[in-house]
Amino acid sequence: MKDALKRITVDPAICHGKPTVRGLRYPVSMILELLAGNMTPEEILADYPDLEREDISACLAFAARLSSVHRIRPLAA
Repeated sequence: MKDALKRITVDPAICHGKPTVRGLRYPVSMILELLAGNMTPEEILADYPDLEREDISACLAFAARLSSVHRIRPLAA
């Protein structure tokens, strides 16, 4: 998984510093939203030829890493 995460980059000059795939203008959040919207990896790859299957796996690995929080505290109202 560590190697997969190397595909995720953060650059303030690209997409306002959001995590992107390999420095391309594909935010990780966009790829995750496509997957959540029931697009298959094959459909995503067909629509975005710059992407590779490993990029999609890297987005999932990135999301898994972010979701492994120990505790969520409510925000103050």
